[in-house]
Order: sequence, then structure tokens, then C-alpha cells
Amino acid sequence: MKKPKIIWLNVSLFIITFLVAVIAVPYRAFTHGFDSTEVTFAIICFIYCGMSITAGYHRLWSHRTYQAHWSLRFIFALGGAFALQNSVLHWSSDHRIHHKHVDDNDVDPYSAKRGFWYSHIGWMCREYQAHRYYDYKNVRDLQKDAIVMWQHKYYLPLLLLMNIGIPVAFGLWHGDLINSLLLIGFFRLVMSHHTTFFINSLAHIWGKQTYTDKNTARDNGVLAYLTFGEGYHNYHHIFENDYRNGIRWWQFDPTKWLIKSCQWLGLTKNLRVSPEDKIEKMRVAMVLKQTKAKLKAQPNAEQALIYLQQEYELLITKINAYYIIRKQVLEKKREHLLAEVENSDLMTQYQELKQRLIEQRRNWQLLTDKLG
Repeated sequence: MKKPKIIWLNVSLFIITFLVAVIAVPYRAFTHGFDSTEVTFAIICFIYCGMSITAGYHRLWSHRTYQAHWSLRFIFALGGAFALQNSVLHWSSDHRIHHKHVDDNDVDPYSAKRGFWYSHIGWMCREYQAHRYYDYKNVRDLQKDAIVMWQHKYYLPLLLLMNIGIPVAFGLWHGDLINSLLLIGFFRLVMSHHTTFFINSLAHIWGKQTYTDKNTARDNGVLAYLTFGEGYHNYHHIFENDYRNGIRWWQFDPTKWLIKSCQWLGLTKNLRVSPEDKIEKMRVAMVLKQTKAKLKAQPNAEQALIYLQQEYELLITKINAYYIIRKQVLEKKREHLLAEVENSDLMTQYQELKQRLIEQRRNWQLLTDKLG
């Protein structure tokens, strides 16, 4: 089978920027050095690029997990051009296809089942799906966003302005143009590229399938530190409409923190979250499936499998009962009936069901740890 045509512009960009970043930048650091102001500004630019992709391109525009003020959308649009990962419209179109057809080698733009290299960078080096380069039917909603369409129309001058203008302006101001071009121009760009690309490659290879095994996406706390919280990718692929990726307070997800902080400032609203009971049931179902698979490989495990299934069903029953009563309590509180709720039979029932669920969760954890 004949390979698709090479996209020489992309290949040249990736090779040249990478070589400069791994050869010229270390050489300059050794022979001349970078001062703290240059390093600090490079880190700020790297964070700006990364968060523009994760909070803007990904969670805002691709998945519509929240709504943002025009000023914030404008900042993200400029940051996306700085990150040099195509326009919002094109990036979001690709990403929606990826989610709809994940792991389908014929449709998914960066299918992980075609290997690490392909999903990481190879898919951009050849015209694998040239027929849909200008097909934006799946992002008609984004075509109503004036900032998205402005950035798409003027993407080339914007990327030149951001990727050349900012390093040059900083270099002239700070007094070392070469250092600025190398560190803030080349090194920052390569870091922005490959940390983002890890979400398509490593996040589908390395980690745990916490909520589903119907696709290759993985949860990986280490990757979260490299990708501004996007490392909890198994969760994201099953709950893609949630503005969070790291749903626990201790999980590193600065993109979530940024979106939530902007809500307090009035810059974001309508933050979407997935139902807690659904999240827990998906996680428990995966634990059941994984534990069963281990048990089936052991001799004389019939009784253990039966007991495991019974404990699972009991846990699901208690989860359902708890979240039904919890919803009623929250509704009463929203109706400003707090005093009535706190001293009611409803609250007593709620506390009893909560305690039963806590005990059943503990039993389930002990059982699966023992059997697994």
C-alpha cells in the first residue's frame, strides 16, 4: 500500500525546532548561560501555551464543558496560536472525531492503536486524511463564535506575531535577542508541542483504566504534571463533558483550578460536572471486572466469584439509595429550608444511608484487595 504524501512543512518544522532545542539551547546555556528573568519568562510562556490548549482548545471549545467571557476566549485564541497547533476550529474538529471514533485506525486522526510514533507526531507528518482537512461540519457551533472564526481566518499572521514577535520583543527589551529566540522561541515551542502530544500518545499507553476498558485511554498522575492536568485521560474519555479531568482534590489539574478561579472572577460560567453516582458506579464496575479476571485464572474460585458479585450488587444498591436521598437533601437546602432539613427525618435517613455506604465501600475495598 502506497504511503500518503509527506507534509514537508510540518516535518521541517518539527525537525528544525527539535534540533535547535536539543543542540543549540544546551550549547548556549553552557557557553553563555540564561539568566533567571529569561528562564522565568520562558516558563510563563510555556504555561500560557499549555493552558490555552487545555483550558481553551480542549475543555472550552472541543467539549463545551463551560462558557467563557469573550476576553478569556481572546486570550486563549492568542495562546493557541503561540502554541502553534493549528486553529481552534481545526484542532477541535480533529479532537471531536478522535472522541467519536477513538482507536478506529481508519477514522481516528491520531489512533493510539497505530502505535506511539503515529499517535504522538506521525499523524501530522503525512496526509493520512487529507479528504477532511477542510471539513468542519462537526464544529458548526464553533463557527458561530466570532473569536474562533477571527483566529481561524488570521491564524498565519497570528502565529507569526506570537512565535516571532514575543521572543524578539522580549529579547530587545531584555538585551539578549539570541537567548530569547532560543529559549522562548524554540525551546518553549518544542516543550509545548511534545507535552501536548503526550496526551494523544502516552496517555493512551501508560497508566490505569480506572473507569472503562472500552478504549485505550489511561489515567496517569505523572502525565498530569506534564500536561496541566490532562493525564487523567481514562476519566476524560468516559466523562468528556466534565470541565475537570482530575476530580479529586489531591489530583494535579491546574486547568480545572484555572477554570474554577475564573468563575469566581465572573469570566467563566455553567461549569459542567458528571454525576457523582455515575462516576463511582463506573469505577466500581471496572474493579469488579478486573478482579473477576484475576479470579478466573485461579483454580476453585467459584465461591469467591459468587461472593464478589453479591458484594458488588449490595454496593450498587447502597450507592443508588444514598445518592437518591442526597439529591433530596440538596434540593431542600437550595429551597432555603436548611433549618427544617437539619432536624428532619430526611436528614436522619440521609446520615444512616451515608454511614451504610461508607461501611460497604470499606468492605468492598478490603474484599477486592484480598481477591486481587
